Amino acid sequence: MSTGNICFFGLGVLGGALAGRLKACGYQVFGFDLDKEALARAESQGVRPGDDSHIEAADFVLTSLPDDKAIEAVLCGERDVLRRMPATAVLIELSTALPGTIRDLAAVAAKRGIGMIDCPVSGGPAEAAAGTLTLLVGAAAESIRAAQGVLTSLGEIQHVGGPGDGKTVKLVNNMMSMGNVAVAAEAFTLGVKAGMEPARLFEVLAKSGGRSAHFLKRFPKVLERDFRPGFSAAMGEKDLRLALALTHEMRAPGLITALVHQLYEMTCASFASEDIVAIVKIFEREAGLS
Repeated sequence: MSTGNICFFGLGVLGGALAGRLKACGYQVFGFDLDKEALARAESQGVRPGDDSHIEAADFVLTSLPDDKAIEAVLCGERDVLRRMPATAVLIELSTALPGTIRDLAAVAAKRGIGMIDCPVSGGPAEAAAGTLTLLVGAAAESIRAAQGVLTSLGEIQHVGGPGDGKTVKLVNNMMSMGNVAVAAEAFTLGVKAGMEPARLFEVLAKSGGRSAHFLKRFPKVLERDFRPGFSAAMGEKDLRLALALTHEMRAPGLITALVHQLYEMTCASFASEDIVAIVKIFEREAGLS
């Protein structure tokens, strides 16, 4: 069993699964979220509601928040967690955000003697609950060593550089993932419109060269018409928007990502709270299948 006190900020679909996993691994986990329902779900997994006294006694602080603004508000704004947490604690930032935001926050943390680990993840709630995520870690080696037990409870560490570099890899990964889902949705819809039986089409494509991890993971949901979010279209659109911001900052091309982003903006107009694979409904509608 692992030991240590964790304050966990952001108990949404993924954050709640991560907090529950850490509690199951033996940590004392104190949860923070503006959503009372999210807090209640986490509490059902043994996560206790947290307060400032828990931050001041934390061994680790983890944040899994929706955007840069929320991260900054928790760490340096009204909550000012970086000021409240002990210098001996380690901050593990799990969100998807701009690399520059994380580098700025890491500099603030360093001035206060706090080690910061940039740690976005690849995988969803099921992988979080099982501890099989891929962790895209940007941090100093000593910070990783200090948080080794927490990190390995969540998944496999891929050390990609320093703070900010984890976010870069995460945005690049999500550019690829969202593009894979979009082109698979277009292609799958074409196959169905041309007369293929959907289940058989999936079965064959799942063994063919065009498949991807997201095709295998998400298109059974299309067959079942189950669009409950593992990763919502709204969050996917946000990540693509961040990726495009990074392409502009780096003066790198983002032509395909810009198109995929527009498709997800269309998806969000009707299906923002559904899974990213709900993009298939846009292609179905245009093909006259719905």
